[in-house]
Amino acid sequence: LTPRIGFCYFLIIKGAINMVSINFEGAKQFYASQPDKAAAQAAFDTLVNGTGAGNDFIGWVDLPVNYDREEFARIQAAAKKIQSDSKALVVIGIGGSYLGARAVIELLKSPNYNALPKNTPDIYFAGNGISSDAVTEILAMIGDRDFSVNVISKSGTTTEPAIAFRIFKAALEKKYGVDGAKSRIYATTDKARGALKTLASREGYESFVVPDNVGGRYSVLTAVGLLPIACCGIDIEALMHGAQAEREDTLKRGVESASVQYAMSRQALYADGKNIEILAAYEPAFRFMAEWWKQLYGESEGKNGIGIFPASVEYNADLHSMGQYIQDGPRTLMETVVSFEQPQNEFTVPFAMGDPDRLNYLAGRKLSDISRMAQEAVKAAHIAGGVPNLEVRVPKRDEAGFAWLVCFFELACAISGYMSGVNPFDQPGVEAYKKNMFSLLGKPEAN
Repeated sequence: LTPRIGFCYFLIIKGAINMVSINFEGAKQFYASQPDKAAAQAAFDTLVNGTGAGNDFIGWVDLPVNYDREEFARIQAAAKKIQSDSKALVVIGIGGSYLGARAVIELLKSPNYNALPKNTPDIYFAGNGISSDAVTEILAMIGDRDFSVNVISKSGTTTEPAIAFRIFKAALEKKYGVDGAKSRIYATTDKARGALKTLASREGYESFVVPDNVGGRYSVLTAVGLLPIACCGIDIEALMHGAQAEREDTLKRGVESASVQYAMSRQALYADGKNIEILAAYEPAFRFMAEWWKQLYGESEGKNGIGIFPASVEYNADLHSMGQYIQDGPRTLMETVVSFEQPQNEFTVPFAMGDPDRLNYLAGRKLSDISRMAQEAVKAAHIAGGVPNLEVRVPKRDEAGFAWLVCFFELACAISGYMSGVNPFDQPGVEAYKKNMFSLLGKPEAN
């Protein structure tokens, strides 16, 4: 990676040093020892020099500046075609093949995206489980409308998405005929081999590449995430420019960057016995961003009997459920809170005659200001209760903000994994359930 860093010539926008900022003041008192700057430097060097375990899967580091421009243009063209001929898009994939796309769609559009008025297709996610009820519901929601399918799988044989693809491919063929269905199937898969690649080449599906050097949980800024994201009308060029800026800032600042500082702090807290990290946000739209984060950190760090357990909560709602446990439960928790400094929309509390609910003291105040006060109150309570608090701040919920967060968390995850002595890019434990399932289902090669 080092030789390529010199070619990162994109300008960082004014104030980019605060693209993603992090506040450690709520965590410092809990360090058993100060964050290990030397270990962080070594991990950072290992990543950027490509000398660590799993170094054949670090293509995502340079992806924001080295992505395939020709394929990027084809993604944009395919998204426009889907927007023009489909009222719905079924995205079939599991793990990193859907979590990143769903995260950005919900964060930048809405968790209620499908229900809102718009001129872009509804997006349905399938193949992330094996539920006949879930499949039936998606088919019912599509109804008689025109739809397309984006199937995402490196191999094409992963059980959950493979089953879903069979079902939705059959639905397409029933509606449009075998030949008509082919023009509505978009395959994101290996560039040269695998069952799905073979099928796509034989049937003539429009296909996009899952890069060999990018693992699924790091793939949101490849075709894996970009096609469904673009179909929603999200500006994927702005995503890539944001990622370029965050990447360059981290590589330039090294151990002083927000990503490395976050990795250092969580490892210092882990050394103090804080082995569960709760990721929290005060925006319901952040829910699937947290799900993406859980896969990223869970698969990357949970190995060899060690690792910080990634969990998530949604504030304010979970303050009235999980809040009790967080405040008074076992002191094995650390808390990372993501906040957005500017809301997408603003709302003011109205005045009510007679003050029946005793809320006129808040009349005229912005909901965003009230939320900030709630955040400060929760932070103070949790720190006093023995929960270290890390604050990750992003200026706004927009394309740049999402891209900054993605690069921030990905770089921090890899560095944190190397600091703990594991390979952050494999997931050997994922195969255990598959072997048992194949045997129980009677898959021929499993016996």
